[in-house]
Amino acid sequence: MAKSTVTSFSFPTRVVFGSGAVSQLPELLAEYGAKRVLLVTDQGLVHAGLVERVLKLVSGSSEVTCFDRVEPNPTESCLEEAVTLLRRESCDLVVGLGGGSVLDTAKAACMRLNHPGPLNQYEIQVEGYRRVTGEVPANIAIPTTAGTGSEVGRSAVITLETDNRKAVLLSPKILPTVALCDPELTLSLPAGLTASTGMDALTHNLEAYLSTEFHPICDAIALGGIRLVGRHLVDAVKGGGIEARSGMMLASSMGAIAFQKDLGVAHALAHPLSTLSGVPHGLANAIVLPHAMAFNKPVSADRLRDVACALGCGVDGLNELDGAELAIQKVEGLLEQTDLPNRLSAVGVEEDLLPELAAQAIADPNHRTNPRPCTCEDMVRLYRAAL
Repeated sequence: MAKSTVTSFSFPTRVVFGSGAVSQLPELLAEYGAKRVLLVTDQGLVHAGLVERVLKLVSGSSEVTCFDRVEPNPTESCLEEAVTLLRRESCDLVVGLGGGSVLDTAKAACMRLNHPGPLNQYEIQVEGYRRVTGEVPANIAIPTTAGTGSEVGRSAVITLETDNRKAVLLSPKILPTVALCDPELTLSLPAGLTASTGMDALTHNLEAYLSTEFHPICDAIALGGIRLVGRHLVDAVKGGGIEARSGMMLASSMGAIAFQKDLGVAHALAHPLSTLSGVPHGLANAIVLPHAMAFNKPVSADRLRDVACALGCGVDGLNELDGAELAIQKVEGLLEQTDLPNRLSAVGVEEDLLPELAAQAIADPNHRTNPRPCTCEDMVRLYRAAL
């Protein structure tokens, strides 16, 4: 054991998983006595026909109000719109249908309903969970991507408009009541989105495994999630069927369960790339991840060697440093195999923005559990290495 600290382990999420699982939504609504439901989603899923499918499923069982204006990297304004509708329609349960942005908005709306005041008072770095003391409506999360794992997470990421940065809101009370995980809903996901969200899942699992927090159960889950990504990501991107999609959806949920241990420098780097440069979160993680691994290699070679093994690399006979280097090369290879860009310059990030990006990255709480301590100068160097 790395530490003798007393630690509490908790895995309270109820997960309903499998092909066709979404058909159980009416029974779940009845189980929780839902009379008036707020469905939180986005326009992409409206156009894809998934919103209509869900509405037909629950027609006659509950009265549903639809909020379909969630934006990528949801802002406070978007959140407040959802909360206003939730309050006005007196909804007693929220269903989130979508990717991480939608699920985070749904969770944050549930929290926000009875918790007013400045949103930044609920952030993780100020122990905002202590202020979440009121009632929070039940929430059923239905993911349509395999990346964020927000359906099993206790946090929600919302962009604060006052200073244009991502705030991580945290409370066990916003953990979805049920995660309804149906991999069939991801079969039509475009290759690029499958790749970037899949790399997000890998980043969650990998950074959780490297995190300085002590949680051996999460370590085992993280390695299992990494194995699933190594086995299924490329197949899912190249058009693989339900087995690949199921593997990636499991990896996504496992990553979010594992990062109860918290994350690391890759996420600290990625968050400002979304708010300041508009880079989608999963893609931002994908580009910076190999550089974050290289930064951590001097202090985490043993764990990175474990990552290489979990990704399917042959590490027998290799020392820790060589095994760690193999893990970095494997992740770089996944970017190439899934046709994702591997440079920040390829997604519009310019050198003159690096100081501002670094200032936000060092203020981000995620690097606090990174195995190697970070300075603002480190952040600049990492961004430059990825440029």
